[in-house]
Amino acid sequence: MFQALPRIGRRRALQGSAAAFVAFGLLLWWLLPLGEDSPGGKVVISTGTPTGVYQLYGNLLEEALAKDMPRLDVTLEQSEGSQENVERVATGQADFTIAAADAVEKYKANGGRGADLLRGCARLYDDYVHVVVPRRSSVNSIAELKGKRVAVGPPGSGVRLIAEHVLAAAGLDPKKDVQPVSAGISTAPKLLETKKIDAFFWSGGLPTSAVTDLSDRFDIKLVPIDADLVAKLHQPGTGSSYYRSALMPADAYGKAQGRIAVPTVAVANLLVTRDGTNSELTEGMTRTVINSRDRIGEKVHAAQRVDLRTAIYTDPLDLHRGAQRYYRSVKP
Repeated sequence: MFQALPRIGRRRALQGSAAAFVAFGLLLWWLLPLGEDSPGGKVVISTGTPTGVYQLYGNLLEEALAKDMPRLDVTLEQSEGSQENVERVATGQADFTIAAADAVEKYKANGGRGADLLRGCARLYDDYVHVVVPRRSSVNSIAELKGKRVAVGPPGSGVRLIAEHVLAAAGLDPKKDVQPVSAGISTAPKLLETKKIDAFFWSGGLPTSAVTDLSDRFDIKLVPIDADLVAKLHQPGTGSSYYRSALMPADAYGKAQGRIAVPTVAVANLLVTRDGTNSELTEGMTRTVINSRDRIGEKVHAAQRVDLRTAIYTDPLDLHRGAQRYYRSVKP
């Protein structure tokens, strides 16, 4: 026969059930997407060239957002790269983008329209400067590009910005001492392969699929950018204070490097938005970027370097208040 629990026993049982219910609710909140309470509406993300890392990252981020914030209508818009991306967000043509810190710095220094409205969400991963030439080329330094046909990237790209800085640091006038070609990563590999150019610049995450594909079918090598040249980039007035010396890992492009690490220049990429962007949306975007690191990193290896400990350092931009709220929520 059923026997009623003593009053104290019943109270403890109820307290235990309540605690379990709260714990279960917190677990659901942590594991499940924001769902019906997540921000909705249309969001435009400016990405990059079709075969570049920005575009691939954008595609994978769109998939992650569909799970985390299903009420968002996300549109990806291709671009020439960082410089165009920064302008699009600053002027309201896009809501979010990825851009290199040097392009952000230049836009702010030049007083670009809406520059004061730019805000950071996260520091993502570093871009590495690639200077690619045929394996049999006599070019073994940046200075030896003099007189050569060099693809320096489209006018609105971050590649163009960094190529001009690197050439100038090597004592070359980017417009007079080389024959500049306005070609980016979508077309430059084929131009090099067909001997229509002698070299091309690219600045992107590692590895960049277009460079990998080229190295699989055509013998190439990477021209080093040594530390002395990088030091010249940091001279006052060059607008390149965000460049740093780095080593391209020996296994980034296999035989193209002869399994040897190549000295080069690196610059941080930032997730960028505007001051007026909805705080809940920005908080959710920042959360998705951090939480999807491993998933995106399976295809964009550079994304594996996204780190919660360094993501808050979005210099030269202040953090958006929505991003600030996210970082406070996960602070240990």
